[in-house]
Amino acid sequence: MPLMSQLSQEVLAQLRGLPSTPVESLLAHRSVDRCEITVPVKDGAPTPLSVFSPARTDRTTAAPCIYWMHGGGMVMGDRFSQIDIPLEWLDEFGAVVVSVDYRLAPEATGTALVDDCYQGLLWVAEHAAELGIDPGRIVVAGASAGGGLAAGVTLLARDLGTPAIAAQMLICPMLDHRNTSTSSCQYSDGPGVWTREMNEFGWRCVLGDLTGDQVPAYVSPALADDLSGLPTTYIDTGSAEVFRDEDTDYATRIWAAGGQAELHVWAGGFHGFDALYPQAHISATARRTRTDWLVRVLNSAA
Repeated sequence: MPLMSQLSQEVLAQLRGLPSTPVESLLAHRSVDRCEITVPVKDGAPTPLSVFSPARTDRTTAAPCIYWMHGGGMVMGDRFSQIDIPLEWLDEFGAVVVSVDYRLAPEATGTALVDDCYQGLLWVAEHAAELGIDPGRIVVAGASAGGGLAAGVTLLARDLGTPAIAAQMLICPMLDHRNTSTSSCQYSDGPGVWTREMNEFGWRCVLGDLTGDQVPAYVSPALADDLSGLPTTYIDTGSAEVFRDEDTDYATRIWAAGGQAELHVWAGGFHGFDALYPQAHISATARRTRTDWLVRVLNSAA
């Protein structure tokens, strides 16, 4: 695959112009009902949600829900990006998958992205019965930027007291705008899937004019002083990626606050390895391990 070291507005425009994820090919061999919904957020902007449900006419019990936030450095991607990951959970245990199309930076900045995701989650929780979802088994999940947004949404739901989240699944999450960790410095000055320089670009687009104490923890979750009271958490990352240290630190701080977290650092894994090369042995192992954890968590919540 072509590797870059830098992102710019010009390169971003080119990347955004590439064909989007062909979701139809992922659904072709599945028995799935698909519903497209638009939810207004606080400022009136429309937020699209795609709902994928197992096509069962005989279902008598409410299903768990995976509320999915896609990756893309907060500057690219759409609600079908990496959708193959949560669709595996639809196959495995009949989860309803809801994927949110949050606005992207730099067109949207500050808390706009996490607010879009949170308002979509609120809508899902409020309409759980008609969606066939068990409101006690809603899991927020995301990869990369989506993992960071999932962490921010979980903090927001905890602080506002709604909705109830059974667990959070943070896959190589983008958690810390400061970009100063050892792993951030290791993976710079060279080509890669997501380098320190690309990370700086993404955060600069999201934060706009915000600096220092102005940056909310909901946007950059590593800033949160208090990680107590969070739902059980799964975090995984690669040993050879920018986010390694901020992700392991987040898990450590959840433990220190008395919370439950499971952490996996996949040896030799680069950023997004399991999404880019799902058939590789390390990728299959990582994906299987996540699924096994979700099954355990959701069975205990049933």
